[in-house]
Amino acid sequence: MAMAAAILILTSLLPAAAIRCGALRPDNSTAAKLLGTWLYMAGAAQLPRHLLEMLLIDHGYLHVEPGASEQELPITQSVAMGDQCLTNNSTYMEITAGNTTLVKEAKTQQPVGTVMDLSSEDVLLIQHRLQRERTHLGLYLYARNLSVSRAQREEFETQAKCLGLSEEGIVYAPWRRERCRMEEVERGTSPWMEPSAAVTASPPLGTHTLQGTGNRSHTGQ
Repeated sequence: MAMAAAILILTSLLPAAAIRCGALRPDNSTAAKLLGTWLYMAGAAQLPRHLLEMLLIDHGYLHVEPGASEQELPITQSVAMGDQCLTNNSTYMEITAGNTTLVKEAKTQQPVGTVMDLSSEDVLLIQHRLQRERTHLGLYLYARNLSVSRAQREEFETQAKCLGLSEEGIVYAPWRRERCRMEEVERGTSPWMEPSAAVTASPPLGTHTLQGTGNRSHTGQ
């Protein structure tokens, strides 16, 4: 069934009209702000298969750790699908002052995601590009806690629209059953999921069989 994991965003609350559809330009404080555990809140995708995959996700976590340097931050992502919690740690964030913050595949060093610019340090937004016959975009929202404000949701939806993603392509995670635990994600003890060259909110292709539908909505949980 699906793919792997992904990531982030920051600043202080702006009106929707001031939102920029662009990548995060890091400064000296960016690495410290990205560290720690983020809760998966929502995803948006162009590819119908990705939408089906997102509908199977109940909840998830993204954990960003300090690396050997402040320029590289290892990522562990876990998602709950059905009765399983699947984890992937094959990606990392590359932070270079003045440049776009990228998510890269650890083995190939190839960029698979871009950290997008947002107005709040409590949310993280990552744009994913999947290259098949053509480029398919995805956008994934994370937050420090489950109480995401209406303004933050609207900003995510505005960013999705800015990238050409439709409201029908947005799915919010329901967070009904706790299959993945934050402590296990932080310790890296959740069951391992095969690495994928793509960073998305869902596990690698071939992991599961699609079964049913979930919580597709642009209005929230």
